Amino acid sequence: MHPSYTADHPGDCPICGMQLVPIESPAAPQPAEHRPVDGMAAVELSSQRQRLIGLKNTVVRCVPFAAAIRTSGRIIFDETRIHHVHTRYEAYVEHLYADFVGKYVKRGEPLVAIYSPELLTAEQEYLLALGTKGDKDNPGRNLGIDLVESARQKLLLWNISASDIQELERRGQPSHTLKLRAPASGYVVAKTAVHGMRVKPEDSLFDIVDLSQVWVLADIYEYELPRLQLGQSATVTVSFWPGKKWEGRVSYIFPWVDTKTRTVRVRLDVANPQGELKAEMFADVLLQVAPRSALVIPEDAVLESGVRKVVFVLDDAGVLKPREIQTGDRADHLYEVRSGLSEGERVAIGASFLLDSESRLQSALGAMSPPSADGGSDGGRK
Repeated sequence: MHPSYTADHPGDCPICGMQLVPIESPAAPQPAEHRPVDGMAAVELSSQRQRLIGLKNTVVRCVPFAAAIRTSGRIIFDETRIHHVHTRYEAYVEHLYADFVGKYVKRGEPLVAIYSPELLTAEQEYLLALGTKGDKDNPGRNLGIDLVESARQKLLLWNISASDIQELERRGQPSHTLKLRAPASGYVVAKTAVHGMRVKPEDSLFDIVDLSQVWVLADIYEYELPRLQLGQSATVTVSFWPGKKWEGRVSYIFPWVDTKTRTVRVRLDVANPQGELKAEMFADVLLQVAPRSALVIPEDAVLESGVRKVVFVLDDAGVLKPREIQTGDRADHLYEVRSGLSEGERVAIGASFLLDSESRLQSALGAMSPPSADGGSDGGRK
């Protein structure tokens, strides 16, 4: 009647004479991870009923955990190994050696024989300079040496190889045609040169690609980015070749997100010494992540509602209690547990959705039960 009056010992209120009632201290709050889950109640099932519904349990354990990233990729040419073949002067195609797209050529092999009036004149100038240099009685011999070097540099700048210049010196007369050679080993993936055509310096005659290394473009979801880094190792497989694997590394992470798929593109450098991987193939990519120690539980032990994640913990009395948890990475049908569980606890697996339904039903029935004579609730069904 008079809450303003308090005393440190039992007795009666001096104002109204009513007996004083002890003040009960509030119960200590439970840890956040062990608080009851709203809308759910503990479930008690006999061992026979657990067997009938296929309910099992497993121990929360701490194990080395590596959440590898699995995705798909597309194989493309390594852009740093593409070579465009041009002339540096106007010329005419006299003969084709690389006569079809897809042909494999080695470095230094002839691709095409061409005729160029400008080149023929440059060869003649070089031979005349050599003749001036070779005359010891000529007072302009030193000047001839300079002319030889100048004519030689002109040929080199026109992409005439040193071996062709040596052949010109040995022959002693200019050649009607000159062979344009492959700058690198690889496959001819584009060809515009045909017999008799006139070519200019801006014309690309051949595109040659070295396939000893290829790129694989893979798409990674945004949430997986924290586990991704440059230099990370990866394994590439193709569906039609079981058991065959190629090793690669992450060489570049693109600095934007695809607006439609919400993924980030990653580029892998993959060695392809036998040329087995072809451009525009689809591949499966497994990005390796360094293992770490973590608490894990099977993924079928977790009930996801989109707002929270709940598991049923089996206590010493055999009662299954719902508990909200926080999870991390997911790999190999396991969830990493960030909070809410401790190592050694047991969680239910195999019939989580049945438990969820039973738990919600008992919670709803408990909320609708009329209060008992002592002012409490009957605690459930009869």
